[in-house]
Amino acid sequence: MNYFVDGYEVYVGKYNNIEIDFVAIKPNDRIYYQVARSILDEKVEEREKKSLLAIRDNYKKVILTMDNVKNKQIEGIEVVNIINFLLE
Repeated sequence: MNYFVDGYEVYVGKYNNIEIDFVAIKPNDRIYYQVARSILDEKVEEREKKSLLAIRDNYKKVILTMDNVKNKQIEGIEVVNIINFLLE
């Protein structure tokens, strides 16, 4: 999905002192993204989801990874293969 085409503004950095890789924002929507080559290692998975779980709102949260995943969720966070994401 091309967020520039869909009217989102994309930011990098922090959200309330929490490190977030990307935040896509438009007036009534927001999507948070963490990006990791792989989250097969439990420590990496924990690190990536920790930032997203610290955000206490109901907007969509996504981990993008090179792992071969389909329809996976971890504690309400979508896990998406980055190639599939880019081809949407």
